[in-house]
Amino acid sequence: MPDQPSLPVTFRPGRTRAVLHTLGAASFVVITIVALLLGGLSPGEKASFVFTGALFWGVLWLLARPRIDADAEGVTVVNVARSRRLSWAEIVKVNLRPGDPWVFLDLTDGTSMAAMGIQPGMAKASAIRDAKALRALTETHHSSPRASNTGEV
Repeated sequence: MPDQPSLPVTFRPGRTRAVLHTLGAASFVVITIVALLLGGLSPGEKASFVFTGALFWGVLWLLARPRIDADAEGVTVVNVARSRRLSWAEIVKVNLRPGDPWVFLDLTDGTSMAAMGIQPGMAKASAIRDAKALRALTETHHSSPRASNTGEV
């Protein structure tokens, strides 16, 4: 079994976040400078340029939001637009198959949930390590007597 991180722990795509935040900040600065340097624009038009740059940065911030927060009680999966709290007992399996864009969690209700906080895109080795760590945490908490009352593992 792989080494387990101590709880609480947060899994997030670090390189992807860095690229998205850098791109957002750079785009905002460039658009703002262009707005200020363009002659003949009214203050309202310049403000609309700045607002557009801020809006673009906001969209990139949302794309950089995904993470998985694990603690003794369970995990909080934060994706682009939604977050969901799961107890350890609700997670049956942690999957990261070749070609998957992120980790998928198989749940006790028979559904599968995307957990975008672990993405192999820019850092495949890190994503595999994180997925194994989350899988180990899930297995450990399923094997503890208080983690599951259904008997399913």
